[in-house]
Amino acid sequence: MNVEIRDDRFRAAVGDDAAVEELASGFDFTEGPVWHYFEKHLIFSDMPGNIMRKWTPDGRIQTWRQPSNMANGNAYDRDGRLVTCEHATSRVTRTERDGSVTVLATHYDGKELNSPNDIIVKSDGSIYFSDPSFGRMEYFGVPREPELNFRGVYRFDPKAGALKLLVDDFDQPNGLCFSPDEKLLFIDDTTRAHIRVFDVNQDGSISNGRVWATLTGDREGHADGMKVDSQGNLFITGPGGIHVFAPDAASLGIIYVPQVCSNFFWGEDDLKSLFITASHSLYRVRVKTPGIRMFNRAG
Repeated sequence: MNVEIRDDRFRAAVGDDAAVEELASGFDFTEGPVWHYFEKHLIFSDMPGNIMRKWTPDGRIQTWRQPSNMANGNAYDRDGRLVTCEHATSRVTRTERDGSVTVLATHYDGKELNSPNDIIVKSDGSIYFSDPSFGRMEYFGVPREPELNFRGVYRFDPKAGALKLLVDDFDQPNGLCFSPDEKLLFIDDTTRAHIRVFDVNQDGSISNGRVWATLTGDREGHADGMKVDSQGNLFITGPGGIHVFAPDAASLGIIYVPQVCSNFFWGEDDLKSLFITASHSLYRVRVKTPGIRMFNRAG
């Protein structure tokens, strides 16, 4: 079996098993998958390869951007424009409809960001991203000393052009996602192997942080990409593959994947295809409960 079932609720979210289909391979290190609901394609990053690629349902892989400034996490904003975290430049950027690139964030308090990593967009258009130091390390980025003495999580307001530090006490913040009602923000810490949850305040700030769950398992893998499905189940990469938690933080089980997982995204028309970036490959797993559509406009 490709799954470990720890709680019977896993069957409703994923199924009794999970067939892992390899869609493509031979990459350096894949990350940041995002499905375009109207154009029907998947964009994903290859950080060490300094390239972003596009996968289409006919099985073709095309170059989408090269060089990519060692892009990592991606998300679509509410207008269907791609926002991207760049390791090599320590920037957050937005790709406009004409293909031009707008720089959204580069510095905090006069100092260069570490290396923006993962990114999400709230329904009001505000952008949240994590800023660990992985992009200043060999292979995953450009080796250089950080200017900031902490690794934080930020909120960027595109309307005001304002960047706000939300929290700075993580070791290496990485994946982040909202609960379906956006009242909670989940953030994982790669080195501490746990997930913290925060209350989201009316002004977009966060408070009342507490450890929500810890990843367990004896296989290779780390806390990295993280998202919730339409029923509030939380999926997160971890030892062995993708771990699934119920809304009450109970560990439901694991989808085992052949390579170390970095991230994933729900796609296709029914939002039940889990596209997984894992080391050198791109995989697909069909699940029972759909994900959540992240943006509203076709273009």
